[in-house]
Amino acid sequence: MSAVSIYAEASPNPESMKFVLNQQLLADGVSVDYPTLEAAANSPLAQELFNFDYVGRVFIAQNFVTITKTQADLGWTHIIPELRQFLKSYVEAGGPLFTVDPAAEQKAAQAASAGDPSAQDSQTSQKIIDLLDNYVRPAVEQDGGNITFKSYHDGIVTVNLQGSCSGCPSATVTLKSGIENLLKRMVPEVQSVVAEGILV
Repeated sequence: MSAVSIYAEASPNPESMKFVLNQQLLADGVSVDYPTLEAAANSPLAQELFNFDYVGRVFIAQNFVTITKTQADLGWTHIIPELRQFLKSYVEAGGPLFTVDPAAEQKAAQAASAGDPSAQDSQTSQKIIDLLDNYVRPAVEQDGGNITFKSYHDGIVTVNLQGSCSGCPSATVTLKSGIENLLKRMVPEVQSVVAEGILV
């Protein structure tokens, strides 16, 4: 495997740091969020990261890993070198990232949560998914997080916020002033947007 280079990039969430690699970890559009060690059962990489006592959440996307720390008083300047070196060594050594394909898991989860929406709701849901994928997700990924569509029912859109977005002080503002306004403008049926995954 070629040499791995990694740089750290701050996110709007002061407790989260995005580690960008020159290697692809997941297919474009696929991401996984591990809010706990137990949730990371299918990712040996995430499990190893949780061994650092200050790691509270791990989010893995196409070419980056966002790590959220649990200790506000612990400065990033002290832990970035340690995490960067660990990730570099782990990926260069060909350490296993996942034991189950996250893309397949994601498809199964979406199918399970889709239920049996009406044809009208299905069309509206698809419009919302397209807008989130094309306009919102690229910006959110820049900040080390992700947004995924969960459901649409009676004018209410439910989304999941992952990675640095979970626990970010500005997530609620972004959700209401940015995402909700965009969806209301582009899809008149939308009345409000609510999020799961915001930890305060």
